Amino acid sequence: MWGRVRGGDLGALPVIVGLALIWTVFQILNPVFLSSRNLVDLTMQCAAIGTIALGIVVVLLLGEIDLSVGSVSGLAAAILAVAFVQLRWPLLVAVLIAVAAGCVVGILCGLLYTRFGLPSFVITLAGLLGFLGLQLWVLGDAGSINLPFDSWIVQFAQHAFLPDWASYALVVAATAAFAWTLAGRSRRRAAANLDSQSYRAIALRGALLLAVLLPAAWYLNQSRGVGVMFLLFLALVVLLHLALTRTRWGRAVYAVGGSVEAARRAGIRVERIYLSVFALCSSLAAVGGVLAAARLAAANQSSGAGDTNLNAIAAAVIGGASLFGGRGTAFAALLGVIVIQSISSGLTLLNLNSSVQFMVTGVVLVLAVTVDSLSRRTRVAAGRA
Repeated sequence: MWGRVRGGDLGALPVIVGLALIWTVFQILNPVFLSSRNLVDLTMQCAAIGTIALGIVVVLLLGEIDLSVGSVSGLAAAILAVAFVQLRWPLLVAVLIAVAAGCVVGILCGLLYTRFGLPSFVITLAGLLGFLGLQLWVLGDAGSINLPFDSWIVQFAQHAFLPDWASYALVVAATAAFAWTLAGRSRRRAAANLDSQSYRAIALRGALLLAVLLPAAWYLNQSRGVGVMFLLFLALVVLLHLALTRTRWGRAVYAVGGSVEAARRAGIRVERIYLSVFALCSSLAAVGGVLAAARLAAANQSSGAGDTNLNAIAAAVIGGASLFGGRGTAFAALLGVIVIQSISSGLTLLNLNSSVQFMVTGVVLVLAVTVDSLSRRTRVAAGRA
């Protein structure tokens, strides 16, 4: 690990150190910040923006950007509300249509990029404006549509929490799966005569993970517990991580982000990778919009607007996804959105307005990009040496 740090591969270390510093400062300024009640609220607030940030991470891996995710999430929320409340379609059908609309939007952006060579910045900036207008048109004169509080999607987003025993069982199962995965990778590397981790090291890592997750679950259970919506977000993080690290598609994404020409010469269908990534990004933005609407029990003209775009992109970058492409993980969205929501929650508890939140988030974002740029220079210098 120390060798990787010296070589410029800092990984999640700057984010973890920064998060610890943020939590320490806010806890000193207001002892309520690290209360179990506030941390439960913080985790629930992370789900919607974090899901949108997941899509941004994948786009950043290609060295591109998507500025339309906020508008796409608002459009999905509007479609959900109109289809379910006004048209009285089944709720599951309304949710699927909202997510499918996001997928169609992503495919359209991908086609404009691959077929006509338009910059992703221009395509998605136009999408930000166009899909915002489409959202307002879908909502119509109503402007705001409330979702029934007794619907399962609102109950899921606001009142669904794991029982204490289920949270502890989930922690143990997650730790066992983590250790099993490491052991399987170690066996494969040993069979290929490559350096591999010892079972003692794997057991130690598993024990450390258990020592972190088990007290965290216990502390959250002192209030309402672990939210099911937050677990859905964590499941999406894990699924995307597996897709990026264990599939041919994931390896192709990293290859294209590292060098488009080298990936093309290696036989990778670059256009398909771009198309799939833009479709996935917009689909995740639509899922985030649905979760946000369920959390608020409403969809209105401000859904997906305001700082949704900024927070999603900032979360991905702060979490460790490189703006230069080819480097980052799905866990960047998790770490980044926790940082963003921690700043928001801490400043709210201090009764400071949004202007301070924007300035603090901007400073943290600049620091994250600076660290990324410096570590990139260090890796280049180390490679030349």
